[in-house]
Amino acid sequence: MIPRGEFEQIVIDEVEKIPLHFRNKIKNVVFVVEYEVSIDVRGENHLTKEQDLLGLYKGIPLTARGDNYGVGMTLPDVITIYQGPTERAASGDTKLVRTVVRETVLHEVAHYLGMGESMVAEWEAKQGQHQEF
Repeated sequence: MIPRGEFEQIVIDEVEKIPLHFRNKIKNVVFVVEYEVSIDVRGENHLTKEQDLLGLYKGIPLTARGDNYGVGMTLPDVITIYQGPTERAASGDTKLVRTVVRETVLHEVAHYLGMGESMVAEWEAKQGQHQEF
C-alpha cells in the first residue's frame, strides 16, 4: 500500500500534466483522494460487490453551465480519485499506479468537459493510439 501522502502527490503530479489547452478550461473543480468508494456512492452508481470505481466526477459539466453559473456562491465540482481500487487495478505496482491515476484523471476531466461515457471511450482510444497526455 502506498502511503496516502505519496498517492496524493501522484494525483497532483498527473493533474499538473493535463495539457494546458484542457487545464485552462478547468474552473471551480477540486480534486480529492478517498481510499475506498463509499456505500452511498456504490449505490448511486449501481455497483455490484465485484465492481469498483477508480474515479468519479460530480458536478455540472462545462457544456451544461448556463449564463448564470457562478453567480453567487457556487460549490466546486469534485473529481475523486480512489486509492484502494487504483492500487488493486495496478496490482500494487507503483509505476502502474501512476499510469492508472493518469488515465483516471483524464477520464474524469473528460466528463467535466461534457463528454459522456461513449465519447470518453472514443477519446481514450485515440489518446492511447497517440500516446499523448
